Amino acid sequence: MLTTTTTKVLEPGDLDVALAVLDRDPVANAFVAARVQVAGLDPWRLGGEMWGWYAGGRLESLCYAGANLVPICAGPEAVRAFADRARRSGRRCSSIVGPSEATAELWSLLEPHWGPAREVRPHQPLMVTRGMPADVAPDPFVRRVRKDEMDLIMPACVAMFTEEVGVSPLAGDGGLLYQARVAELVGSGRSFARLENGRVVFKAEIGAATARACQIQGVWVAPEHRGRGLSVTGMAAVLRHALEEVSPVVSLYVNDYNTAARAAYRRVGFEEVGAFMSVLF
Repeated sequence: MLTTTTTKVLEPGDLDVALAVLDRDPVANAFVAARVQVAGLDPWRLGGEMWGWYAGGRLESLCYAGANLVPICAGPEAVRAFADRARRSGRRCSSIVGPSEATAELWSLLEPHWGPAREVRPHQPLMVTRGMPADVAPDPFVRRVRKDEMDLIMPACVAMFTEEVGVSPLAGDGGLLYQARVAELVGSGRSFARLENGRVVFKAEIGAATARACQIQGVWVAPEHRGRGLSVTGMAAVLRHALEEVSPVVSLYVNDYNTAARAAYRRVGFEEVGAFMSVLF
């Protein structure tokens, strides 16, 4: 019996208690919660391990350890425990991302062993909305990307990722994993775009979705079309789909230095409710 603080790798039988922890903050935890709801806690299906931190026999905090390292509902003691486990395991993730306070503490403990990072983004506003803007008409030309349009959406996705992250998603495995992820979003009806003359001029995806909250990601406007207001009307169109078909709360997080994007999101009703932090390797 777990009577003191300890950590362990969660097993499929721990699913209900893990979901209860994730449900404490359905907005901040949407990314991990969506994965767990689909894949459970089997590491092979989940794409990584889920670590649990227990206090007095009760599961209090989680840390997803896959392609990303993500602290969840983690206070200082849990963060230290997760840092110890991560240090012993060695770095296998391409980023650390999560609520800014816990992520900053986790990185401070891991940096002497894993550093230096390629880039640290210490403050990425987490923004939320629960309704449509009254004064912005959704772009009528933004629609779901069809499965037979993968050859059109992929170049835009690659351009967005490279611009946002600073490296191409085609490196390493030639883009197989990234292409599979794009295909998954297209196949599930969560990829949206405006096309003009066979080219994507705006795109965005509903990247994580639960019954309580979803997260928009990958917002991108082709460089030659920027300044036309497409990000505002395009986001309004994606937001309408998200609110009507996915969940009552829609979120996203954005780099604090991207003032144009933050202004566009505020224009369609998003408000800042917290902050994330990302450490990129």
